[in-house]
Amino acid sequence: MSTFQQPDPQDRPARLTVGVVGAGRVGPALAASLQLAGHRPVAVSGVSDASRRRAAQMLPDVPVVPPAEVLERADLVLLTVPDDTLPGLVEGLAETGAVRPGQLLVHTSGRYGAKVLDPALRVGALPLALHPAMTFTGTPVDVQRLAGCSFGVTAPEELRLAAEALVIEMGGEPEWIAEEMRPLYHAALALGANHLVTLVAQSLELLRASGVEAPDRMLGPLLGAALDNALRSGDAALTGPVARGDAGTVAAHVEQLRKHAPQAVAGYLAMARATADRALAHGLLKPEFAQDLLGVLADGTDRTHRTDGPDGPDGPDGTEGDAR
Repeated sequence: MSTFQQPDPQDRPARLTVGVVGAGRVGPALAASLQLAGHRPVAVSGVSDASRRRAAQMLPDVPVVPPAEVLERADLVLLTVPDDTLPGLVEGLAETGAVRPGQLLVHTSGRYGAKVLDPALRVGALPLALHPAMTFTGTPVDVQRLAGCSFGVTAPEELRLAAEALVIEMGGEPEWIAEEMRPLYHAALALGANHLVTLVAQSLELLRASGVEAPDRMLGPLLGAALDNALRSGDAALTGPVARGDAGTVAAHVEQLRKHAPQAVAGYLAMARATADRALAHGLLKPEFAQDLLGVLADGTDRTHRTDGPDGPDGPDGTEGDAR
């Protein structure tokens, strides 16, 4: 039996002082995670009252100071600011001499790679792009969620090992993303995670409007199974009236949405068209049903009023229709 014990974080060599510029939801969580690995948060900057409260909760006893002072105190600086703010912040810090040679400068933007840190690189900083593929709440639960979280990593080749080591220390899994592919990588995550929240919120609203008293309880098992099936099987997991080619059902959906939730119609039609395209491409939607369905989706009306398929009243193959 092995007697190996994980060394105490305080006994590890080369521990870093850590600073955070931008005490939003991400920065304090990453700094707290690095603290668990033995690094030492020493400064954080935050402007709003919410940022200051978040810093006090996640990083107690760490002083809140201006950004330039954060860089003055820290060996490793986390730049956790909105994407559109990042380029100007980096340029300003470099021009004012706040950046020190040999200082690790890490941003967490999904959109940008390491090149956005070029102004700091030119004055001797070590640039790293470490983007956690996770949604953050701004509470201590975020530190727990980092365990097993994938990080999109982009850095100069000579800093690759350092970048990956930091991710692993935070409990994450490094995934190398080429500089030129960062925008596509980020679009993929936004499409899957951000739009999912919108879809679920709309579904909850519609269920409440239809009289369901506990829509979250109804959706939980269904969405959990759908997500699991999609991750395991991809397009083969597609079910429901669009994949079956039930044009009449889809037309009824659109009619009801126009009546009760007109703001949801455009999204429903767009997702249904995308679903139909994928179902057709993967042989799930039979061509003989696709024309009627696509006609409904083209203008949001039922032009066929078809209720029965040639093989039976329930579905194209005579089987029961899927409730989803």
